[in-house]
Amino acid sequence: MKIAILGFGTVGSGVYDIIANGDTRMRVTAIFIRPTHPATMPEMTTDLDAILNDPTIDVIVETMGGLHPAHDYILQALQHDKHVVTANKAVVAKYLPEFTAVAAQHHVQFYFEATTGGGIPWIRNLERAARIDQIDTIEGIFNGTSNYILDQMQRAHLDFDPVLLAAKDMGYAEADPSADIDGEDVVNKLKISAALAYNMAPPRDVPTFGIRNVSKADIDFFASQHQVLRLIGKSKRDGDHYSMVVEPRLYSETALAANTFENFNLIRLHGQTIGDLQFYGQGAGKYPTANAIVQDLYDILENAPHLDRSFDQPLHFDANLNVTDYVLRADPMTFAMFNDRETEIVNDRLVIKQIPTGDMHKLMRGVLAIDADAFMAAIGDSELAAKDVLHQRDQEVIG
Repeated sequence: MKIAILGFGTVGSGVYDIIANGDTRMRVTAIFIRPTHPATMPEMTTDLDAILNDPTIDVIVETMGGLHPAHDYILQALQHDKHVVTANKAVVAKYLPEFTAVAAQHHVQFYFEATTGGGIPWIRNLERAARIDQIDTIEGIFNGTSNYILDQMQRAHLDFDPVLLAAKDMGYAEADPSADIDGEDVVNKLKISAALAYNMAPPRDVPTFGIRNVSKADIDFFASQHQVLRLIGKSKRDGDHYSMVVEPRLYSETALAANTFENFNLIRLHGQTIGDLQFYGQGAGKYPTANAIVQDLYDILENAPHLDRSFDQPLHFDANLNVTDYVLRADPMTFAMFNDRETEIVNDRLVIKQIPTGDMHKLMRGVLAIDADAFMAAIGDSELAAKDVLHQRDQEVIG
């Protein structure tokens, strides 16, 4: 099987390394680079048309990232009857139904294991579960960069900025880390996961609040309550309604999520007959992500088809499907926005009881208009025990 790689950055070079030192049935014969990139290998070319029109190339691996020109390149590859494997979560989250339909029309495969969970075999196992079960919950730590930051802030007692700088130095964070710390990376991964689980086209907008505003004082306060903060993506289905949200969430210090350290991911699904399945592992990095791409290449090589989805289930998005407690740190003058809710002030923070998720995120936009540095987190996982722990600690603080 002859392969062309589009883009030769961290992931693309990782794919090349694994193939070059692995199965002789696979060979990279072309590497597409931008004209500004020096051609340092004989396989490198700036001529995309030559790759598309080369009948000996079976598969195109797209590792360029971003929406454009990746969208056009993937479509052209599929239309030239070439299988496509990608790690590009942004383009898959937006165009998954289109890519899948075009691939089917041209009798080729479009695979994207590496988009979600890095080296964790999440997509493949989600597909296997969805063949049998109706999946009703997807949630977890989908982003290694944000998890590294929150973990180091708590365990090393550091503030946000120096930890973010360290994450950049270690290669966990990009020069512009906005997608990671503002939650957009998790949104894309959650959209892909929910589309597969529910067989529907994901919504355009998802309630999202990241960790940009979290402070050491916040982390210290949560630790005093025996709670650990994680950035979580969660989707829930109930009948023909479903929800999606990305937000910081507090867990008991004994919970699995609280003990997922460094840049690791922990992702869970729940199905009617399989129950809970949890997946843990390296969520990012050169070789974990490249490994996931090569796994997809093996599936193409060995003719192992993935789950066939039409993404046409008529489900209704409901941002208020979930109801939970939130803790808010903000200018006290914003607390009046929640006067019609049951609330409690703990250590200068407002705890809002049993508020629908969509309503909380709408109100938070108003809070941020007054206090741009405000921060919020959901409390627990809708499990009574998790809420009771925080309530008990709140009472101790008040007392």
